[in-house]
Amino acid sequence: MATVKQQFSSFQDLLARAQTPLLVDFYATWCGPCQMLAPILEEVKVRLGTRLQVIKIDTEKYPQLASDYDIEALPTLILFRDGQPVDRIEGLLNADRLVERLTPAL
Repeated sequence: MATVKQQFSSFQDLLARAQTPLLVDFYATWCGPCQMLAPILEEVKVRLGTRLQVIKIDTEKYPQLASDYDIEALPTLILFRDGQPVDRIEGLLNADRLVERLTPAL
């Protein structure tokens, strides 16, 4: 999965402009499980293709955003559709389980 850096004026702007469901990975660089999740997310993105956009939000750089979404455990994934959260996953899941969990909401 090639990392694409996007510019946006706010997180709400990013949600509003999303053409597909958006899976947000709230993580921290010091978080071991977060690092283990990275290749899993790459596989999920390959398997789901254009049906899903994946972005990463560093909770250390954006603590207010983490607070706004009550991020207390890392990693936390929140799936947004039409700008609204529709699913929340805390901790690690393997790629099969993650695809299984996300697919009904896409």
